[in-house]
Amino acid sequence: MERCLHIYFEGRVQGVGFRYTANYLARKHRVKGWVMNLPDGRVELIAQGYPQQLDKFLQELKEEFSGYITKMDLQKIPPSSELHNFQIRFYSY
Repeated sequence: MERCLHIYFEGRVQGVGFRYTANYLARKHRVKGWVMNLPDGRVELIAQGYPQQLDKFLQELKEEFSGYITKMDLQKIPPSSELHNFQIRFYSY
């Protein structure tokens, strides 16, 4: 059964390729969802997939940005039938 995670990343996570790496890793591990920079410097991410896929995705993402992420706020949310792929979203003011 798929699960879905809503995550906020804090630290130096903008301007370092975080969204593009998340997009690449999500597609590699067949994770659905999206990633977006926020105006307060955080990055927001929704990731949905099977537990093993999500674990590998997050492990690789955290390893890649271990020197940049200072805090990760993770919450489990209900899976969505509206997620079909992974995309980079852009915050609209």
